[in-house]
Amino acid sequence: MDSHVVGVLGGGQLGRMLVEAASRLNIKVAVLDAENAPAKQINAVANDLHVNGSFAKAADVEKLAANSDVITYEIEHVDTKILEELEEKQATIPGTQWNRIQPSWRTVNCGRTSEPQGLKEIADKLGYPLMLKSRTEAYDGRGNYPVKTVSDIEPALKALADRPLYAEQWCNFTKELAVMVVKTSQDASKDYESSTIAYPTVETIHEDSICKLVYAPAREVPRKTLKAAQDLARRAVSTFTGTGVFGVELFLLPDDTLLINEIAPRPHNSGHYTIEACHMSQYEAQVRAVLPDLAPTIVPGSTDLAVPAAIMLNILGGPQPDSHLLVARQAATIPGARVHLYGKGAGRPGRKMGHITLTGSSISDCETRIHPLIQLVDALRANRTNASADHSLLISSAADLLKANPVPKPTPIIAVVMGSDTDLATLKPGSNSSTTWPSPTSSPSPPHTARHNTCSTSASPLRREA
Repeated sequence: MDSHVVGVLGGGQLGRMLVEAASRLNIKVAVLDAENAPAKQINAVANDLHVNGSFAKAADVEKLAANSDVITYEIEHVDTKILEELEEKQATIPGTQWNRIQPSWRTVNCGRTSEPQGLKEIADKLGYPLMLKSRTEAYDGRGNYPVKTVSDIEPALKALADRPLYAEQWCNFTKELAVMVVKTSQDASKDYESSTIAYPTVETIHEDSICKLVYAPAREVPRKTLKAAQDLARRAVSTFTGTGVFGVELFLLPDDTLLINEIAPRPHNSGHYTIEACHMSQYEAQVRAVLPDLAPTIVPGSTDLAVPAAIMLNILGGPQPDSHLLVARQAATIPGARVHLYGKGAGRPGRKMGHITLTGSSISDCETRIHPLIQLVDALRANRTNASADHSLLISSAADLLKANPVPKPTPIIAVVMGSDTDLATLKPGSNSSTTWPSPTSSPSPPHTARHNTCSTSASPLRREA
């Protein structure tokens, strides 16, 4: 395996899972973050390489660079000016043409260069509502402000003062989708088919501007749309300089148009499911993609699903410092559920404390088994401001929610065998209206499968604040 040391700017949960993946490849990872950050807790082998400090301070970034061969990111809120200076001093790993900073600091900085324009002028052009967003320090809805009328302009500018801003037209989407893309070529001019590989298109559900659930694959989306989302995400990522994993969030509009919402130059919450559900996790892909000897080993098929379906559920902090552990304990009793806790200590309302990935034979199967956990998560959210909500009250609240919203019955999957495509016109009227049938072909067809899955949760059709 590659003997180079990977330096990571940031040591939160993404860095923690990256360290886990790197350890299996016997690759050392040096982390720049606060002492006892989640990524450092499980990485004693590199204790002498870690840096206690801030990824936003030039001096600390320089220390990490001195301990590393390649630098990559766990978070975008970094000092790109010092990265530019480091590149001027030494652009590549000695003896190679491989850049030391992956992906390039230019890629991270590309969203920070525009000057804010007059918001009223933009609103007059785009119409209301619109979303005012910060180009820096924005995550989980922080750094966003919905501008619904002219009266929102002044408070929006005040709330996001002293930041570079941009405005987005409001999107009345039908679903939010996401695609993790691995870029294996440093060149930004190569075609997307030879420089990128995509993970499956997934559906994401958000509450309070925070990702709550991820369905892999996305529910009730035609195959051609799933493929179009992958291609669009790959085309976009191929234009960036450098290698690594990119999280691409998209909106699916009522006319089946796809719009890219955001691109993160790092592993992403919507890709956590890949640890259990894919042949190669997004974290292993990140480690391999930023190293010169391992990037070429990421080949087509590496990112495919290894199971029929998976659902990822985020665990957020509740009213008590240990409320989130209720979800973890209940998940431990469910076959196929894998618990990831992030080592963040005491929880607080809305803070990401861990996640659960449940794999199964179908989305319907996964929905049936994860449904009680969703009710418990909803109970924590409903009581998050109730300081007197102890464990017994939370469990009782979850039981009430489950009674009002019982476990969905498994959806039957019916296989229909046709002698030829001419049978399709006859069979269609007797099928469920939501059944998806393949397009007829001129040649004899293999057996077709009709599938329809029920939904245990739903997303608002309005554009989320994230």
